[in-house]
Amino acid sequence: MVIDRPWVIPVVIGIVVAAIVLAAVLPRRREGRRPTRWVANSAYLRRLPAYRRRIRLLQAGLAASAAFTLLAVAGAALLLARVVDRDVRAEELASRDIVLCLDVSGSMIEFGSEMADKFVELVENFDGERIALSVWNSTSRTVFPLTDDYPLVVQELAAAGSALDFDLDAWVYNEEDLAALEGFIAGTISEDVDASSLVGDGLATCSYAFDEQDDGRSRSIILVTDNEVFGRGVYTLEEAAQLADSRDIRIHGLFASSPTSYAAANEEEYERVITTHGGLFYHADDPAAVDGIVEAIAAEQAAELLATPEVVLTDRPETVLWLAVLGVAGLVVFAWRLRV
Repeated sequence: MVIDRPWVIPVVIGIVVAAIVLAAVLPRRREGRRPTRWVANSAYLRRLPAYRRRIRLLQAGLAASAAFTLLAVAGAALLLARVVDRDVRAEELASRDIVLCLDVSGSMIEFGSEMADKFVELVENFDGERIALSVWNSTSRTVFPLTDDYPLVVQELAAAGSALDFDLDAWVYNEEDLAALEGFIAGTISEDVDASSLVGDGLATCSYAFDEQDDGRSRSIILVTDNEVFGRGVYTLEEAAQLADSRDIRIHGLFASSPTSYAAANEEEYERVITTHGGLFYHADDPAAVDGIVEAIAAEQAAELLATPEVVLTDRPETVLWLAVLGVAGLVVFAWRLRV
């Protein structure tokens, strides 16, 4: 803690001392013009125990009043001088952008909650990177754009995990859970297109989620899908990967598939496209996936943006306010007792 306006302290103390001096001097001048009156046979009063006790109490009260006055003055002076926490911030902001690209087609719903948890685990390993989430089926929806507001990111990922924690094979659906799922995947299904899980189009949309193309920021996509495509999209997976390459984007893939929808050809194509374009390929349940992807992203040649140093002053009046309050309270109490 520091004092922002230290010059205020001597000014306040000087004003108070001047006031005390004036208060002490002016009455004496008036008393000096009054005639002195002597009372005969009163000297013995000073020797009485009751008198001496009262004098001692008066002296103690005056001393205590003076002490509390000084305490109140000190507290007031410090409040006016402004006690603050001075924090000089010159943060080095990581210049990496990451788009989480999640397949929310019917065959991937059962993995959605698990993948959201995996994303949270990834986010917990980042510091300063900007993160976005895009979900897709036959069309895409941006859940949140690139941001370094990590509490927001975690909150949105938790909401995604909750909404995707739904059993499509259940005989009976909970209406609230179904409404949450429908609300989350809204905008990812086109009624005009007879298709599902258009992986290439979803990846291409994620590639266009990046901004600031000319500032040297590294860009990564973490793609989660089973690569089970129904219908014909604008982009194939390979074409979307080439688009990402043209925009200097590295793709890392997580593969998730249920036994009923698994196809070896889908996995092989997915792995081939990801690895031939320089990315890492993992099965979604691979415990090494998070560390591997985090290390790969951290190893990207990314510039660091040095933020302009900023001096942040935070007022801390509570650290000295108690001095003024205690001083005034004590002064009031003793002044009242001395009048009695």
